[in-house]
Amino acid sequence: MTGITLTAEQIRNAPAAVRQWIEQEVIHSLGLSPRAPATIPPQAAHLVACSVEDVAGVLEHIRGVLPAVNVLLELGRPGISIGRPAVMTFRLMDILHHTRLPDIGGVLTCLEMVNQALVEVKKDPSVRFCGFDNEGHCLIAPQTQASIATLWQTMMERQQAARVADSRAAPAA
Repeated sequence: MTGITLTAEQIRNAPAAVRQWIEQEVIHSLGLSPRAPATIPPQAAHLVACSVEDVAGVLEHIRGVLPAVNVLLELGRPGISIGRPAVMTFRLMDILHHTRLPDIGGVLTCLEMVNQALVEVKKDPSVRFCGFDNEGHCLIAPQTQASIATLWQTMMERQQAARVADSRAAPAA
């Protein structure tokens, strides 16, 4: 057996997949969870692959709730792809940290708002934007993650173009 020592900073700076693996190894070594092969929860099979237009519609429905908007856009970050068919996983703790919400309950409330917004956009009560597993992860379809990232990029490009147009229209001092 070989052991290694990692500093908190090294773990923090490790890629997401490595951090998740370390987390699972610690949990299993402490006997807190039985080791089982990674399987996709049944609810993941009902996740909708959202287009950019779908995501824009969801954003329009939740735009007045900034924490929900932050959580939605957080899912545009690269996640970890698992299973067949593939789903993207995001640690709820990472979403909590990045959005600066007070607790996991706030993250879950925002994710349920996103799910409900998709129901309204699609006019179908059976659709799910995201699901959850028993290990503290949020699951979305890979196309949905890519659509969120594309929408974010488009929003940033429009904002940059508006700034350039405003600076050109401003009178010289």
